[in-house]
Parts: sequence; structure tokens; C-alpha cells
Amino acid sequence: MPEVYERHLVPVLFRPFAEDLVARAAVLGPRRVLELAAGTGVLTSGLLSAVPAAEVTATDLNDAMVAFGAARAPGAVWRQADAQRLPFPDGVFDLVVCQFGVMFFPDRIAAYSEVRRVLAPGGRFLFNTWGPLATHAFAAALQAGLERALPVDTPGFLRAVPHGYADPAVVAADLAAAGFAVEQEREVTLTGRAPSAADVALGFLAGTPVRAEVERRGDASAVREAVTGTMTDRLGPGPVGGAMTAYVFLGSA
Repeated sequence: MPEVYERHLVPVLFRPFAEDLVARAAVLGPRRVLELAAGTGVLTSGLLSAVPAAEVTATDLNDAMVAFGAARAPGAVWRQADAQRLPFPDGVFDLVVCQFGVMFFPDRIAAYSEVRRVLAPGGRFLFNTWGPLATHAFAAALQAGLERALPVDTPGFLRAVPHGYADPAVVAADLAAAGFAVEQEREVTLTGRAPSAADVALGFLAGTPVRAEVERRGDASAVREAVTGTMTDRLGPGPVGGAMTAYVFLGSA
């Protein structure tokens, strides 16, 4: 899964927002950076280039992602870690960053409290979360394809998890409950570009938890064909582009 995720989804969905977060992080001039849910390292690589004097520690819950990311961005220290139980002492980082990972935390307030614990006084927490499903051209097209292919028991992962934490007021309240002051809250819409709708369909269906949802429900090949057709109808043939909205938060400890 990390290889498919890196090849088919990272350039389209995640690199544009990684560049946005890197620019915001660089302005803060951090010296000790902790990254949560680092995945295959697209944000990590950007941080290493933009803030070369900083010590970057990258973590992910998934061992396979840690192994892949460590090979992709060897300039960081990589560790497997649960964001709700971080294996670091109090007050050792001045910036914690997370790209599209907070939606996966089972207990967000607990995770944010851990982030606050490992931050030095005055440290910052910079992260983003996807907006509603309808504001993401690729995810919305994929979901429409899943509804067409599996109308009775449609996989709900995209709506429930990646796009299930899409109310900025809820995010801000969770940060406040963990002791953070919200310095900035921004809505950011960027454009993703892919060689084809089929390429993005493959990334979602083979490189994310949608894969397991589809495989439990029926013929994965038939579903992939139907989803690819729907996405092509919505996004167009050949190279495709689509708008994607996210919310960016900066909290201070």
C-alpha cells in the first residue's frame, strides 16, 4: 500500500498541501520539529529542505509507512509512534506538524494534549484537515463511483474518516479543550493534477483503507472498472485537475 499511495495519491492530493504547510512552518523558524502521521514522507522531505537547520523527527503509527518514509527522507529521525501516547519527554519540541492525520486519531483531545505535553512553552502545533467531501473533486468523484458500483452497501470510509472532521468550530473546540490557543485558522483551496482519473482511482482503491472495504463487499475488479468510469465521466479523460479544500490550524501551547 505505501508504494501505491506514494505513486498515485501523494503527487495529486498531498504534495500541494505539503508545500503549503512547509511554507507556513518555515516562517516560524523551528529548531526541533516533530511530525505526526508522516506517511511516506512528502511533508518531511519539504521540511528538511526548507528548514535545513532544524532537527526533524518523523513518526507514524504504521510500521510500513515508517520504513518507506525513512528511505524516502533519510535526513529525519523516523520512529513508529501512537499520537495518543508519544514516546518523548515533556517540552522537547518547538513545533509539531501533522498533514491530514488528525482525522484518524480515535481521541483527538487526548492526542492534542500529548502534543501540548511534548511542546516547549510557546511551541506551536501546525496541521491541516480536509474540508467536506463535496469540496474535494477527486474524493467526491470516487465516492460517486462507489455509490454506483455498490449502491446497497456503499463504503463510507471517505465520508466518515478523511472528510469526517470538517467543521472548523469542532476542531478549534478540541484544541481549546487540550489547552491550546488558536493563533490561526485558514481555509485553503488548492488544485490537484493527475495523469488520468483512472490513476487516482487506482490510488484510492489499492492504496487506502477503501481497498479493504471494497474487497469485503464483492468483485474488486468490477468495482474498480465502475469507479474509474464514473470518475472519468466527472473529471474528464486524459490529464485531469480538481479543486480540494482543507482547513489549516496553528495552535500555541
